Amino acid sequence: MITILVLPQPLRAQLAAEARAAFPRECCGLIEGERDFERMHAVILHPTANFSADAASFEIDPAAHLRLKRTARAAGREIVGCYHSHPNGRPVPSDHDRAFDGQDGFVWLIVAIGEDAAPAELSAFEGANFRQISVVE
Repeated sequence: MITILVLPQPLRAQLAAEARAAFPRECCGLIEGERDFERMHAVILHPTANFSADAASFEIDPAAHLRLKRTARAAGREIVGCYHSHPNGRPVPSDHDRAFDGQDGFVWLIVAIGEDAAPAELSAFEGANFRQISVVE
């Protein structure tokens, strides 16, 4: 059971920058990393196009997901989760997020940003029930 997402500072900065660049739409992408018992180590954040027509939701291109899975596997890693932003929202799963079939061991990283320059807020969740996990550097 995953209880901790290790997200280094450079990846946190990348995530905040992507969220601000996409504002007021949601940014999205996939997390490449490694599992270490209860810890998930994020190594690379792969931004993907948001295919959703709705500015308040996200949809990752399935072809990009498959391509990135192969790339990660070739590097000895895996796609361990996804990320997206909640513009002017909170870093918690929305009803739209919860409509997806979460899978055990798959991490959802959510970044909340506003129109102002306030720091981005991060939260991470795991599994079908979107159980909150800790995010550490």
